Amino acid sequence: MRYPFAMECGVFRTTYREDLALHHTPIAKARLWLLIAVLYLLPSLLGSYVTSILNQVAIFSIAAIGLNILTGFAGQISIGHGAFMGVGAFASGYLMTKHGVPFWVAAPAGGLIAALVGAIFGLPSARLKGLYLAIASLAAQVVLDFVFIRWESVTGGVNSMSVPRPTILGHALDSEETFYYLALTLALLHGAFAVNLFRTRVGRALVAIRDRDLAAEVMGVDLFRYKVLAFALSAFYAGVAGALWGPYVLIINPEHFTILLSIELLAMIIIGGLGSVMGSVYGAAFMVVLPIAVSRLATFASQYVPGVGDRLMLLREFVFGTAIILFLVLEPEGLARLWRNVKDYFRLWPFSY
Repeated sequence: MRYPFAMECGVFRTTYREDLALHHTPIAKARLWLLIAVLYLLPSLLGSYVTSILNQVAIFSIAAIGLNILTGFAGQISIGHGAFMGVGAFASGYLMTKHGVPFWVAAPAGGLIAALVGAIFGLPSARLKGLYLAIASLAAQVVLDFVFIRWESVTGGVNSMSVPRPTILGHALDSEETFYYLALTLALLHGAFAVNLFRTRVGRALVAIRDRDLAAEVMGVDLFRYKVLAFALSAFYAGVAGALWGPYVLIINPEHFTILLSIELLAMIIIGGLGSVMGSVYGAAFMVVLPIAVSRLATFASQYVPGVGDRLMLLREFVFGTAIILFLVLEPEGLARLWRNVKDYFRLWPFSY
């Protein structure tokens, strides 16, 4: 029987099954359940304002995990992920408002429709790589932007689409706290699926394509099938995030899903860490909190130096760009690597090796 309080540095794995385990010690498993319990208790400990920030982090975490599956794990770049999020939002909103479909059916349906659209736009990945594939995905963003604005009978066009909050047994999730439980649960489920995906044959095939597609093909990996699957799976995540975003903000507008959103999602996985599920969450939290922090800093500075606050607000995009460049230069593996370094230090502490 394994010692229940063993630290990870003292555990030696002797079987392939133990090597594939998500948690190698009972303490690590208990720590995970404790973290989940704390996350569900946060709304009762924090106010509505902080809970609204957590809601945004949860929604964008789902979309960022999806993009990380495609870009970080499968090595296929996409600059149109924000548009896939819009497909899920408009599809689920249309089903809810025009046909009375409940949110619990409309949200996965929106994800599936986004997956279908993502698979179609992923077809060029069989012949294109690198910059050429990036331009093809950019074309997807432009085409879908046009559809969102012009297909007014479905999307509402520039007049937007109003959608209601989800309900459970007749009770609407109309507060930040109640919506948080829905967003957190979906984020945890999608995160758990992504983590387990890369312990399967499909996940390992995607990683093999990223590392060396020619070698993967020689080993029997069907490149076309798995690349299109990666696009579909990634777009499904984005579609579910979009389906969650609509009822959260109560209105769906084409301006929510422009290329700026696609770039922000790319920034999330770069800052958080490519090829890391938790890095997607860290990146989403960073990108949601950063503008709030800049805004608070501007408000604070304007109390002492009039006029400085407005100038700081204008520097918000500058701060975004600088953060991305600094992470690319100083720590390409992002926040996930920094957090791993901290854990490694305390795993061996007080010894240096």
